[in-house]
Amino acid sequence: MSPYILVTLLLGLGLGTTITLTSSHWLVAWVGLEINTLAIIPIMAQHYHPRAVEAATKYFLTQATAAAMILFASTTNAWITGQWDIYQMSHPLAITLITLALALKIGLAPLHSWLPEVLQGLDLTTGLIMSTWQKLAPFALLLQLQPANPTMMIILGLSSTLIGGWGGLNQTQLRKILAYSSIAHLGWMILVLQYAPSLTLLTLVIYLIMTTSAFLTFKMNNVTNINSLALSWTKTPALTALTPLVLLSLGGLPPLSGFLPKWLILQELTKQNLEPTATFAALTALLSLYFYLRLSYSMTMTMAPNNLSGTTPWRFSLLQPTLFPTLAITGAIGLLPIAPLIWTTLTV
Repeated sequence: MSPYILVTLLLGLGLGTTITLTSSHWLVAWVGLEINTLAIIPIMAQHYHPRAVEAATKYFLTQATAAAMILFASTTNAWITGQWDIYQMSHPLAITLITLALALKIGLAPLHSWLPEVLQGLDLTTGLIMSTWQKLAPFALLLQLQPANPTMMIILGLSSTLIGGWGGLNQTQLRKILAYSSIAHLGWMILVLQYAPSLTLLTLVIYLIMTTSAFLTFKMNNVTNINSLALSWTKTPALTALTPLVLLSLGGLPPLSGFLPKWLILQELTKQNLEPTATFAALTALLSLYFYLRLSYSMTMTMAPNNLSGTTPWRFSLLQPTLFPTLAITGAIGLLPIAPLIWTTLTV
């Protein structure tokens, strides 16, 4: 792909997200989501691989369905109440339809089945955009949908944490594991959305940092499945020593950064007299922690097989930029000590 076309598509991606983030009218927000979708599809299909084309097609059909639901629900709300403003969404039918449409857009369970397949067909760079930037616009709309149906939000959140942990157990492809990890983390965000929107925003920011560090680490090591993780020690020993900390941070193990949002979310759910919900969410976190431990074990405590047919890349290319992985890994590992400062800043 020409660099000029790529820059134009990336600018369109940023423009669509910015329009949605700053809009208060449902039609303007819908236009921003459509610009975002149309800009990411050529980036997904730029390698002309059958899997990439298939992923782009699935993503287009899924996002088109969600966009049609949003347009239908906003039109229904305007027809009944006479309001197009996002903050004036008051009819229960319209709120339910738009919540389900936004859940489909970001991949919440049980509307999640497209996300692992789409992410598996992409390269790691595009997968990083799909797992981070593409979540911002739908989440901005979800944060403005107040009040939504709390029962439905809890069902979506618990099913996402359960399926996100359960679905990643038997996977060997890293992109599918990260997709199920995304589903599980989105479930935690949705659980507390009705009670503490600032806490949802904090969880989203920390998730973006941790996911970015994981994708950049796998990209620097050029690995896409569990078996090839065993070659990491010979290429990047220092990075391989830090990667298990990033993975365990994604799993929410203290004293790493990923423990902070889970801790605060469980505390908030307990304050809202939702002790069974908090207990179930904490138990589903153990499922996710298992496959992160599995990745850490494969990366640090196994030997590479000797019957590989390809050429083994025994040396790491020094030409790759290391600033962004360094910053992302630092954030993914060490944000917990400054948790009071972060929480105070968000709640002021």
